[in-house]
Amino acid sequence: MKTPLRIAIGSIFQETNTFLAARTTLDLWRNTFIYERGDMFKLRDSDSEIAGILAALAQCGQPVQVVPLLAARCVSGPINSAECYDTLKSLLLTPLREAMRDGGVDGIILPMHGSMVAEGVEDVEGDLIMAVRHIVGPTVPIVATFDLHAHFTQTMVSHATALLAFEHYPHDDCYQTGEKAVKLLLPAIAGHTRPNMAFAKVPILCGGGNGRTSGDWHAKNCPMAYLTAAARELEKQTGVLSVSILHVHPYNDLPEMGCGALVITDNDPDLAAREATRLANEIWARRTEFEPRLYAVADAVQRGRGISGGPILLVDTADCVGGGSAGDSVSLLRTLTELGVTEPTMLMVVDPAAAQACAKAGIGGTVNTTLGYTVDAQWGAPLQVSGVVRHLFDGEFTYSGGIYGGTRGQMGLSAVLQIGPFQVLIMSRPTYDWADEQYRCAGMDVRQAKFVGVKNPMNYNMAYAGVAKASFIVDTPGPTPATTRHLPYQRMQRPFFPLDESIPNLQPTVYVQS
Repeated sequence: MKTPLRIAIGSIFQETNTFLAARTTLDLWRNTFIYERGDMFKLRDSDSEIAGILAALAQCGQPVQVVPLLAARCVSGPINSAECYDTLKSLLLTPLREAMRDGGVDGIILPMHGSMVAEGVEDVEGDLIMAVRHIVGPTVPIVATFDLHAHFTQTMVSHATALLAFEHYPHDDCYQTGEKAVKLLLPAIAGHTRPNMAFAKVPILCGGGNGRTSGDWHAKNCPMAYLTAAARELEKQTGVLSVSILHVHPYNDLPEMGCGALVITDNDPDLAAREATRLANEIWARRTEFEPRLYAVADAVQRGRGISGGPILLVDTADCVGGGSAGDSVSLLRTLTELGVTEPTMLMVVDPAAAQACAKAGIGGTVNTTLGYTVDAQWGAPLQVSGVVRHLFDGEFTYSGGIYGGTRGQMGLSAVLQIGPFQVLIMSRPTYDWADEQYRCAGMDVRQAKFVGVKNPMNYNMAYAGVAKASFIVDTPGPTPATTRHLPYQRMQRPFFPLDESIPNLQPTVYVQS
């Protein structure tokens, strides 16, 4: 009987936003999940990378012993505190050290985001991969999976055997990415392949509004659809094992960020570097297509009023929890109030104190309170409101797909407050917007509204397909704006697009395995 392969799995996954003043602590991680060791198997029936990894290992045709280390996931947020990161890192590495003393491992898969930052550690994923490499030694294959908004570094490329990213945005292929990781890992363990990686990048920092990877790639606002198709075509070439296109998360102020392409070949480093560079040049050639059209709120309202029926989506991407914002902006509510909007409108905000005030008043009670900017006050001032409490609930729901598919979302104590024509969903905790789960679990039917505020630059296209009559990306303040032109970068060095429309004699930066 064959000796089982011992495959370790460990995941620490968060997208950080360095433009927030607060810190991410373990409490925010626990609000999503921290599964230590064997508790990881609770994710077996989810849509996560880990579920895909477990399924692929179970079906690989040879005996496998899974060594579960850690599965920790957190909604996007501010820089992680040093204590928080040290704890998570220890939870990952301690069982790995124990496994190495108990017979070792044949390979390891690390599902991560690629844009996580902690106090004192700007490249968390590189730090983790390097630490794992130090423990398992130079010959054990390490495959790491990432969000396609990852910021790849030389450290990550140097110490891993293979890196690969989600292919889809919206991110509905997490499970499949886990399966692909197994297909890269097992041949490398057996010596059937010798992966060589090259990552080439160009200095583009753009929001996700035009980052959709599906659709008509001929369209001028679908650069990622074109590049994704090009990647899949390249993967058909003999000797090419994997191609990932990276549309970097732009809301970290770090040096040397950019969009790029990572190519993995079978023992052909020159081919990897050449094709990665070619794709990076393609990305640069399409740079202007990444910038979405923005509308002043007043303009969006006027245009929406000219369209029969609703809902009309007002896309407040500057307060996107999925990009790391606090979710506590009331900029859109303030402007709509100032404009004298009278049509039924649905909005959402994170404000735990206001949720408590609603609970104290009870359903049908009147609340006079301030609303908004209680978590990250640097982006605006609270709004004084008066309204009637329409609903109170515990804020729990199940994600219908994506990164968190099949797992629980926890908004904490939540309320629906009627403020004139505005129904405002008030949540105690931020949660990722995949579809319309937050509104639905609050009993809010967006089909009954003329205007609906959504705080995500991409997923609304899927969530409201066939329902919304139109959508407008509105120009509002916040740490996750649709364009990065006005963010206060200090460490990301010029020149970069969109601040610099052209860069003469630009050559992609290329990282290769050392």
